[in-house]
Amino acid sequence: MKLAVISCIHGNYEALDAVLLDIDRQKADKIFCVGDLVGYGPYPNAVVEQIRSLDIPTCAGCWDEDIVEGLNACECSYPSLLAEKRGQLAHQWTNREVTPETRDFLAYLPQSLQEGNLCFVHGSPHSAHEYLLPEIDAFLALERVLATGADILFCGHTHVPYVRTLDRAQLQISVTSPSIEGEQSLNFTTPLKRIVNVGSVGEPRHGRPNATYVLYDTDTEQATLREVPYDYQKTCAAIIEKGLPPIFAWRLARGLEFAERADDPTHVCER
Repeated sequence: MKLAVISCIHGNYEALDAVLLDIDRQKADKIFCVGDLVGYGPYPNAVVEQIRSLDIPTCAGCWDEDIVEGLNACECSYPSLLAEKRGQLAHQWTNREVTPETRDFLAYLPQSLQEGNLCFVHGSPHSAHEYLLPEIDAFLALERVLATGADILFCGHTHVPYVRTLDRAQLQISVTSPSIEGEQSLNFTTPLKRIVNVGSVGEPRHGRPNATYVLYDTDTEQATLREVPYDYQKTCAAIIEKGLPPIFAWRLARGLEFAERADDPTHVCER
C-alpha cells in the first residue's frame, strides 16, 4: 500500500491543492496529515474544509491546539522575542478568522494516529511542541519511537524533511528498588527504527519555496520525499493583503526561517 503523509499546511490553500494533485498523480492509497492546518497562512478555513471533505486522518499540531485552547507559548517555544511577537500577531489574526466549524474540527483532532507498525504525530509522542531534529541524540530519538510501540515514527513541526535511521542497538538500563539489594541491570536489543519528518506543505524551511511531503510504500518500506512547485507568489500576496506580518511572505518565498534559531529547539514548553 502506498501512503502519502503531509504536515504543516498553515493556511496555505494553494500549496495544499498542488500537493493533493501530486498525490493523486502518484496514486497513493491513503493520506495522513500530522497537523498544523492553520497559523501563519491566509486561508485557515479553506484548508480545514478541504482536509475534512476528503476525510483525511489528521492529528493535532501545535497551532491547531493553540487556536482551540488559547496561546500556549512562551519565550522557550520561539527562537527569539521578535519571533514570539510575530507568532502572537498570527495567532490573534487566525483566532479572529476561523469559523466555529473550523474551531470545532480542530478541537477533536487526536494527538497521534496509528496504522500497523506506523505512528503519526506532529512534533513528538510527548508533545506537539517538541522538535525532533535530525541531529538529536540517538538515545532520545530511539526513546521517542519506542514510546509509540511502532517501528516508524512520522512527524512534522520542523518544516525541514529528513529520514533518520536508528540501527539495531544494545541498550542497558540500571534499576534500583527498595525491594532489591544493589542495582539490577536489564539489557535488550531494539530492531531497526526510523523517524521520518515529512517537512511542510505550506511553509517549507529547507531553502526552497516548494511544498514537501512523503510517500511511503508499506511493502518495500521505502520513504520518498516529494517536492512540489506551486504558485507561492499568490499566497505571499494574500498574506500581505489580509494584514498578516509581511515577513511571513518573505520567508515563504525563500523557504527559510527568518535567520533565527532557538538555543535549545528540543525543549518542550511546560506552560
